Amino acid sequence: MREDGGMKPVILDVDTGLDDACALLLAARHPSLDLKAVTCVGGNVGLDEVVVNTLTVLEAAGRPDVPVARGAALPLLQPVRPAPHVHGIDGLGDLDWRRSTRTRDPRHAVELLREVLRDAAATGELVTLIPLAPMTNIALLLRTYPEAAAGLREIVFMGGAAGIGNATASAEFNIWTDPEAAAIVLAAAEELGIPVTMYGLDVFYDVFVSLDQARGLGGSPSADLARKLIEKRSELYQSSDGATIGDGGAVCAVIDPEGLTTQRFPLRVELSGNWSRGRTIVDTRDWSQDRSSDPHGQSPTVVEVATAVDGARYADLWLSTVK
Repeated sequence: MREDGGMKPVILDVDTGLDDACALLLAARHPSLDLKAVTCVGGNVGLDEVVVNTLTVLEAAGRPDVPVARGAALPLLQPVRPAPHVHGIDGLGDLDWRRSTRTRDPRHAVELLREVLRDAAATGELVTLIPLAPMTNIALLLRTYPEAAAGLREIVFMGGAAGIGNATASAEFNIWTDPEAAAIVLAAAEELGIPVTMYGLDVFYDVFVSLDQARGLGGSPSADLARKLIEKRSELYQSSDGATIGDGGAVCAVIDPEGLTTQRFPLRVELSGNWSRGRTIVDTRDWSQDRSSDPHGQSPTVVEVATAVDGARYADLWLSTVK
């Protein structure tokens, strides 16, 4: 809930694989969130599969009212590089789950984002944008329609890391897939005055749901799908205990910010380098000291970087919502 007791308007931007599905179930079901729209981008799987997966999850959540729009199929400068080893061939773990036949919104994702944010600016009901995927759609939005920023309260994105990678030794998958887009979004956020929080790999794995907890879910399409998602993620990660809800933690952080510890750090995205392309450079140095020897200077973009999370608190939040 907002401080005034109202629902918090949110938009999710997704490349729906298994953990995006965990996030969608939470955002669609939690009573404190007003899910205005979901926009889709190629990433974990191809864009057509992302759209069908997103519609399927929202149908299971009982939210066929939420508009779903098709966005960028490819990153700005490189091919899409899917992750079937993490999400299955279809992106939803190849589950035996009835696929949605609902039609997506006819608007392009960027146009849907523009229109929802224009309305938000007009009413003062500002939107929290939650990118859980490569940020191609968001980069296109903020460079094509910078005035859309007037409808944004903040951006809380899943991506990057202060210390580790997963797609490579340096880079997290969402940033690595389209590093130019991430760099554009960070630059635009600084220019347009949009507050940004990075929910990265430093906390990504810490919101863990055990198989015993997951097997206690059932009795509704939402709960049944939630159980299957944890079971499949546990299988694909070769874990006998359970699985993280992944992207779902970023939605938890919007619902319950007190469960997340953050620090403000300058942030850049590495766009070159044989081994470091796509790395988020989180500058943890004390800039009150003399840094004149650094030829790069301080990044103009300073964001809240997640450094710790109350994993049990967020796991309980997710479980109590999806069941």
